[in-house]
Amino acid sequence: MAEFLRSRRERITPEQVGLPHGRRRRTPGLRREEVAHLSAVGVTWYTWLEQAREIQVSAQVLDALARALLMDPSERAHLFALAGTGDPNPNAPCPTVTPAMRAMLDQLEPMPACIQNSRYDILAYNRTYAKLLCDLDALPPGDRNCMWLAFTNDDWRAAVADRPEVNRMMAAKFRASMAEHLAEPAWKTLLMRLENGSPEFREIWARHEVVGQGGRDKFIRNALVGLLHLEHTNLWLGPSSGPRLVTYVPLDDDTRVRLERLQELSARVPAHA
Repeated sequence: MAEFLRSRRERITPEQVGLPHGRRRRTPGLRREEVAHLSAVGVTWYTWLEQAREIQVSAQVLDALARALLMDPSERAHLFALAGTGDPNPNAPCPTVTPAMRAMLDQLEPMPACIQNSRYDILAYNRTYAKLLCDLDALPPGDRNCMWLAFTNDDWRAAVADRPEVNRMMAAKFRASMAEHLAEPAWKTLLMRLENGSPEFREIWARHEVVGQGGRDKFIRNALVGLLHLEHTNLWLGPSSGPRLVTYVPLDDDTRVRLERLQELSARVPAHA
């Protein structure tokens, strides 16, 4: 299984999964830390897996790895067979950020837009979104998660107007989403990281509030162009628990002009997709 995973990792280009190629890339295909991020498992744990160490691997983690490594049905079946574990969903597709999705994000400019999964990982984004709340390109892939940024990133937090209420709602939505993923390591890891990293999150989480997903008006104080009045919307790309397209539509002319300026300022650096 270790050799099989390594062979699948080395055949995939960063562009296929929406990551920048980078100038100093020496590893063929993806790096181990990139696979770990895409499948939401620890880098050390995934390294041990490729080193064939004696560790326990759950069906949920195998499913996440199959999706991250873009395995087709035959490869997926082979992975589960090597692990000696039954596939809980043998007919499941392996969604990824396709070139068509990346093109769609670009076409939405200057509207900020991104693709998120139900765990609030930011899977892809356009140039305007890259500079909307903080400099996403400057962050390691493992930190590109809206929950993590909302409670720990100073730039993101400074940009959010009415932050206490916004963060309270985010935590309540996260709790509602997590109900379907209680046994999954990636969700438990993110929850533990939030509880350890943010006293504010711990206090809000202890309230046990639950809110469903939905759009709303938002004010964002962008560091480059000023105050933006936006309508936040979600468009699900599959089941409600799966990935979704998140857009921020300007609600007044001033915001539209400022978004156009933000697009110009961020056009020099390609966005991660």
